[in-house]
Amino acid sequence: MRKIVGGINMTLDGFCDHTAIDPDQEIHQHYADLLHNADAVLYGRITYQLMEYWKTVVKEPTGDKSTDEFAVRMDNIPKIVFSRTLKNLEWETARLADRAIEEEALALKQSGNGERDILVGSRSLIISLMKLNLIDELQLCVHPVIAGSGLPLFENIGDRFMLKLLKTKTFGSGAVLFYYEPNRS
Repeated sequence: MRKIVGGINMTLDGFCDHTAIDPDQEIHQHYADLLHNADAVLYGRITYQLMEYWKTVVKEPTGDKSTDEFAVRMDNIPKIVFSRTLKNLEWETARLADRAIEEEALALKQSGNGERDILVGSRSLIISLMKLNLIDELQLCVHPVIAGSGLPLFENIGDRFMLKLLKTKTFGSGAVLFYYEPNRS
């Protein structure tokens, strides 16, 4: 069975705001590799619309190898979008989810040969899947930035979640990636 991996960037004070952080080449390369080893990525509408930016980088590369490679991988990976307002998607590799998040996640976990993960890149979907006990791994990239305000990552969780630290990875920028799995005991 495939793993569902929630991956997100956040500030030191717990906010997930892409405008508060500045990923460097090393972080872009990490996420490009993560996309390369996945079969699909799940997004909510807001994050999906933010990620559409990468289509422009594919058309007009920046010249930065890791950024451009990330853009190509983002462009190529199948994207499943959960939205109540979008009626169609223009990105060729994206489709609107036709089932509820729980049904879609369970179907994806059980499909394939189990070698490649399913990624979740939206805060709201990570929270929903945590509540459904469907996240198998959580990758939190904490950047050395204090934003002071913004969208808190773990808002409205409601229940206590115990996590087991699997490993960490420290980037040259000072960002630290924490790999966790739910402690289901």
